[in-house]
Amino acid sequence: MPELREQIDEALEFIRLKSSSKPPIGIILGTGLGALVKEIKVDTVIDYGDIPHFPVSTVESHHGKLIFGSLSGKTIVAMQGRFHKYEGYTLQEVTFPVRVMRFLGVKHLLISNAAGALNPFFRRGDVMLMADHINLLGDNPLIGKNDESLGPRFPDMSEPYSKQLISLAEQAALDLKIPVRKGVYVAMTGPMLETAAEYRFLRTIGADAVGMSTVPEDIVAVHMGIRVLGFSILTDECFPDALKPITLKEVIKVANKAEPKMTAIMKEVVRRMKV
Repeated sequence: MPELREQIDEALEFIRLKSSSKPPIGIILGTGLGALVKEIKVDTVIDYGDIPHFPVSTVESHHGKLIFGSLSGKTIVAMQGRFHKYEGYTLQEVTFPVRVMRFLGVKHLLISNAAGALNPFFRRGDVMLMADHINLLGDNPLIGKNDESLGPRFPDMSEPYSKQLISLAEQAALDLKIPVRKGVYVAMTGPMLETAAEYRFLRTIGADAVGMSTVPEDIVAVHMGIRVLGFSILTDECFPDALKPITLKEVIKVANKAEPKMTAIMKEVVRRMKV
């Protein structure tokens, strides 16, 4: 058995000692976006550090807990905190929890992140649904020997984010009277924010928002046949000709303020999902 499958099985074996849940829905909560956990009827909480082969979150606001429970009447598993390439992890390590989620039973994955607005029509505090992405991480979690039991050697990426789930989210937002944007997310390595020239370049190639996560998790999810819905909370405005310095503290403050909008939409999407 390939090493990755062995690691997945070891993680699963440990998790099954704590929970027998088989959640069809997975959730990954990004920077400053962990408050959705308050809406979850929690059954079991497991620290990442206790799970074999799981990375450990090193970034402020990423709590590092795997949470089993229910949301809007549906059985879910949520990652309160994620991992990034800039922390020193490989993309295989970053995406390992997504692999585990699939074997737990997850078929639908909701991913959130904090991102910078590149589209001049977007504003700080907006919620953006991810319609597509551009991978500028300089790496890919599928590089290396492929395990056919996990997914195909050449997965199709014509629909990285489920059109059906996007439509569901748009209708939910409309019914809740919450405005949402829709656009293309570009992933950069970080941890530094980009220069004005880089922002101009990213906008030129078609990106509406920029961040440092989500794309690896999406690639692995698609590889394993999981449908993905991506949310970005736009925490700053990356307009080259009007660029202002920003700190992580400010990013988290904006994310926390805008989070109730995203939380409301996610709850309603989960409620409406047929799983």
